[in-house]
Formats: sequence, C-alpha cells, structure tokens
Amino acid sequence: MLILGAGIAGLTAMYELEKAGYHCQILEARQRPGGRNWSARRGTSETSLDGTTQTCQFDPGLYMNVGPTRIPQHHTTIDYCRALKIPIHVFNNQNADAYYYFEEAGPLSNQRLRHRAVQADARGYISELLAKAVNQGALNQELSTSDKERLIDFLRTTGVLTAQNKYGENPDRGYRRGNEPVAGDRPGIIDAPYKLSDLFALNDKHTFNLGHWIAFEHEWDQAMPMFEPDGGMDRIPMALVNAITGPIHYGTEVTRIENTAHGVRVSYRDQHENTSQLEADYCICTIPPQILKRIPNNFPVQVQSDLAVPVPVNAGKMGLQFQRRFWELDDRIFGGISMTNMDITQILYPSHGYLEQKGALIGYYAFDIQADQLGALKPKEREQHAITQGSKIHGTVYRTAFESSFSNDWRKTRYSEGAWVDWPAHTQGPNSPYARLLQPVGQVYFAGDHLTYTIAWQHGAFEAARKVVMDLHKRVVAS
Repeated sequence: MLILGAGIAGLTAMYELEKAGYHCQILEARQRPGGRNWSARRGTSETSLDGTTQTCQFDPGLYMNVGPTRIPQHHTTIDYCRALKIPIHVFNNQNADAYYYFEEAGPLSNQRLRHRAVQADARGYISELLAKAVNQGALNQELSTSDKERLIDFLRTTGVLTAQNKYGENPDRGYRRGNEPVAGDRPGIIDAPYKLSDLFALNDKHTFNLGHWIAFEHEWDQAMPMFEPDGGMDRIPMALVNAITGPIHYGTEVTRIENTAHGVRVSYRDQHENTSQLEADYCICTIPPQILKRIPNNFPVQVQSDLAVPVPVNAGKMGLQFQRRFWELDDRIFGGISMTNMDITQILYPSHGYLEQKGALIGYYAFDIQADQLGALKPKEREQHAITQGSKIHGTVYRTAFESSFSNDWRKTRYSEGAWVDWPAHTQGPNSPYARLLQPVGQVYFAGDHLTYTIAWQHGAFEAARKVVMDLHKRVVAS
C-alpha cells in the first residue's frame, strides 16, 4: 500500500492497515508529519508561499497549536488518544469571565463586557418578556393553565426574575471587579443590567455578532467539555508515527499519479530535486483536493472535474508570548475565549500552564475575509495589528508585556493552500462530486476530512481513513 500524505488521514490509514497485516509506506511533501495538525514551539521554522520565513522564538515549554485547536468529547479523536496513550487535559472553550468587545455596535461599543453579565442579562430580559406574554394571555392557545404556571416558575429560575417577574441586579451577572463578596460588611457590588436595546445593538449584521458568539458555546461540536493533548496537538501525529513500522519518506513531492494494469505508479521529486517512482498494489491519496487537482494523473475527466469542486477556506492564527500572564493576574481569566467583531475575531487563553510566570495565547484566530486581510500582511505587521486590537481589550499591558509572536496563514501555507474546504450547495449527496470521490478510481482511494460531514475536524480525517481502510480491505478479501 502506498499512502500519499502523512497528515492525520494518511497516518491513520497506515496505522490501521499495518494492524491488519498490510505493508505500507508514505510519501510526505513536508519535513514533518501531521499535515495541518501542527504545533509551533521554539525552533519551528516555516517559509510561506510568498517567501516569508518565520522561526518561532517562544520560551521552552510554550507553544501554539497552529492547526486544530480543540477536541470535542464525542469525536473519534478521543478514542485514538486513548489507544495511543496520549495524555489529554480540558480545553476551556468557554469562560464566563472572558470578554465580549464590539466596535460600532451601539452604546455598549468599545467596552469590555464579561460573558456572564451579558448572557445573564439576555436570559433575564427574554424571560421577563416571555413571562409578560404568558400573563397577558398571548400563549393561551399553546399552554394550559398548569403549564403556564410551570413556565412562569421556570422563567423565574432561569432568568433570575423577581416575584413580580421583573429582571434586575443579581449575582449571576457577577460582581464589580475589586468589589466581590468578602468578609465583614462587604457583600459585594453588582452593577445594574445593561439595557435590552443596547444588547440588541450588539447583534448587528456583522458575522461575529453577539448572537453568533452566544450560540457558539452550545454548538454540537463546541460545547464543553473540550480537550487538548498535553504538550500540544501535534502529540497526536507524533504518537501515530511511533505506532507504525513502515517508512515515511519526508520531503518527497508527488509529481504524477497513474493507475496501471497491475496497480498504481507514483512519480515524485525529493528535497534534492532527484526524481523517482514507486509502484504499489493500491494507493490511498490524502492530498487536499486544491493541491491534488494540479498534480498530473490519468484519472477520468469526471474525477478531475470533481476534484476542482470543493472551495478552499482560509483561516489564520497568531500566537503571542507574554512575560506576564496578565489575563490570569489582572482579569482572572483562566482559559476560554474573548470574542470580538474586530479583525482578530477572538483571543484564546491557554488552558495549561496556569499560575506560571509567562504564557502564550492565541492573539487572533480569524477566518475567510478577516484571515485573508491578516494573511496579506507581513508577520511583523500582523503582530502589530494583533497587539493594537488586543490592547483595546486588555490595555497597555498587552504591548508592554509582549515578547514574541508566530503566525500562520493557511492559504499561503505550502502543500495546504487553505485551512479546510467547503462543498458548494448541491455538490454532496447521491451522484454528486462528493459521492463520486468516495469511490476508488481504479486502484486509487481518496481520504481526508474533506470527504466527510465533519470537515475541518481531525475526527473527519480519522473517520475518512477508517472508511477507506475498510473499503479497501473488503476489496482485497473478495479478490
């Protein structure tokens, strides 16, 4: 078996095939395994397609996950962490004390708003309005008398309403910083709720508005608990590499793929510009479609057309190292995400290394247009942009405590040219480009998260590899 690509899908295919007794080898264009599963730490160096080279200068022990950020508890990724004995810890995907920060969004613009206060107010006002609708008879046709009573009780609890079904100051909003409840005659100070109309103004037409961010925490693949491997996400591909025995040829760029009368022939060029060929009975190709469509092959015209259908999506991240963990010390934020409608989109605080002196956080994690705009900047320009916008949330310490950065734009990343792909409308389902690529082309099988319904997740890559391994094994057994 010849496998093209040592990302999660390729490594998983080799891992599972070797367990079944197959002889495998991998061709990988990069000098490392993992593909988009990539963590940057001191010494990591990368040259983008525009020729810009960065070398990570983080202190030993600090890192950023350039690719995958988190693992939901129900994903197959967790099962592989268990099987490969990869220690994991909780990744705080939400934190009630992190901030919302919006610009040009009404009276609450340009203010740091704690998640807990905004969400408590939103629940409270909605509960008050619904209770009013019930008491005014607006829901008489939908609810029985007893159900109306039960609903009012429910709303009083979840919305923290008074006996008169009014929303007001309450501890669920949190206490004013520096005025939390302590001993003696200091019960704490709670600020008055934000106005409902001001909260509505935060929900402007910008993609990353308040509604988007509140819903984010409850999405099927974002709800807590989430996880991350100890030491970085790249512990997963490293563990897979250690679990397989066949060779991985790094620095080998595939230049042609051919089905032959007896199997598959793959031509490649190594890092020294030497060219060669390998032949195998079968091939599993995990090269992203936006790259694969440019590699010469003898696939049918329909397959070549199908490979051009998925659209690459861009994403970009920047890791920022600080000499002081001010988010913990000053803001009492331990993990979680501050969310904004600025270009940086979000600041992700580390879910490890708590209470240490230094730390590295994600200074931006942007998508689509925002990612393209940030990616168009030089690394130092991105750095200054991220610090300028981050300072609006965290103040001058964001600049004075800053030490070093490392960033990546996936559209400019060699051998990826995108963070993931989107399938346009009506291109999945029966007799679609997606469905056709699920089938082998001669002796060549395609695998990757792009051929699943969990695109952009490692879970998709694992599941795609498992499907192809089972399909291929059934074919071999039946032959």
